[in-house]
Amino acid sequence: MFGLMVRFTCKDESAAAAFDALVARTGELIRANEPCTLIYAVHRVDGRPLERIFYELYRDKDAFEAHESQNHVRAFLSEREQYLSGVEVDRLDFLSGKGVDVEY
Repeated sequence: MFGLMVRFTCKDESAAAAFDALVARTGELIRANEPCTLIYAVHRVDGRPLERIFYELYRDKDAFEAHESQNHVRAFLSEREQYLSGVEVDRLDFLSGKGVDVEY
């Protein structure tokens, strides 16, 4: 498995609302079209209203690359910049866990 944790900081409350709408539209397309994207979870951060955390888990690195090549993801990557003041990305090397069964 291959994963990411991404922390986004929005410019202001208006930008956060627009970013959340973009995330919702993109998430629908990910759910409908990406069977190898195992988890694509978006969280608000308690006490930090402008921050969002994404947790993404893919079957493997090929699944991540397929995700990144999707038109809806490329549109998200381009459009998101207008709403953000910061992005931090951590690539994750899966060790163990509960909740996702994957056959190789």
